[in-house]
Amino acid sequence: MKKKLICIACPIGCHLEVDVENNYAVTGNQCKRGVVYGKKELINPTRIVTSTVIIKNGIYNRLPVKTDGEIPKSMIFDVMKQLNEVVVTSPIKMGKVIIENVCDTGINIVASRSM
Repeated sequence: MKKKLICIACPIGCHLEVDVENNYAVTGNQCKRGVVYGKKELINPTRIVTSTVIIKNGIYNRLPVKTDGEIPKSMIFDVMKQLNEVVVTSPIKMGKVIIENVCDTGINIVASRSM
């Protein structure tokens, strides 16, 4: 069985074909990152999550945040649910940890800008 994917590891956007029955052999990639992405996307897909949280006393009502690493794709909705409950107070510096070890993933939610 072969799966077709579009690689998001770099700006090229190669059309990959991953042969599941042949140890996840990847073809169609123009760089080495495509091989890693193709296998990982079918075995254990992960993503960086970007969102916002409520901030009080800031110049805007929302503070942009992101994960400091990739989380399993299946946990995105759990992470978003936890983010919806967060309220921080200005001042916040970019890079400050907003949630440590979000959803027991070992990944932190950090501020994407100072406010």
